[in-house]
Amino acid sequence: MSSLCKSFSAFTGSSIGKKLLVAVTGAVLVVFVLGHMIGNLLIYVGADAINEYGHFLQTSFHGMGVWIARLGLLTALVIHVLFTIKLTKENRAARAQRYCFEKTQVASRSSRLMIFSGLTLLAFIVYHIMHFTLHIGNDYGSYMTTLNGESVHNVYKMVIAGFSWLPAVVFYIIAMACLCSHLSHGVSSMFQTLGLATQRTQPVFKIIGVLYALLIFVGNCSIPIAVYLKWVH
Repeated sequence: MSSLCKSFSAFTGSSIGKKLLVAVTGAVLVVFVLGHMIGNLLIYVGADAINEYGHFLQTSFHGMGVWIARLGLLTALVIHVLFTIKLTKENRAARAQRYCFEKTQVASRSSRLMIFSGLTLLAFIVYHIMHFTLHIGNDYGSYMTTLNGESVHNVYKMVIAGFSWLPAVVFYIIAMACLCSHLSHGVSSMFQTLGLATQRTQPVFKIIGVLYALLIFVGNCSIPIAVYLKWVH
């Protein structure tokens, strides 16, 4: 057990270990972001569709499924943020020791702002959970409706109410801009760290990162905009 702990400590203490943890947890979060967006887009299908989706999440595995997913995602997020911060500090210290290479001057804006966009996203996630999950400062938890003869949480009404307030819409769009700045660089870096990208294919993965980020931005931002402009009501 002691040798296992030492091996794990050595792994997480190495630069390669940190990068792998950031890449793997980033991959988990990338998949979640896409799945979460697809689920939210059900609001365009209608109230029953998104309410049924919400009810499925809340009742899967006797209500434990959503909490298992939340704990798993929280763990991935904490590991991702913690080791990203550590890598950023190490990189800055290394650059300070060898002054400044020309390469750092041509680093992408997304790359240089990764740590700041990540921390902004962390603040948004806390707000998002308080707003839509814990229902702090609102009564969204009391929104109920009938679906297939069963009383379920009215997710549709909650989303409409949540994005009828302009500051929430603006903050959401800003957070999505930060997320997509983060994703556009992070997705391509993830493939490189996991050893799936070569010098020849790296430009392709950069394009994939940008397209994925654009997809997430348009899909997620369309919901609060559509609600606020009463295209969905």
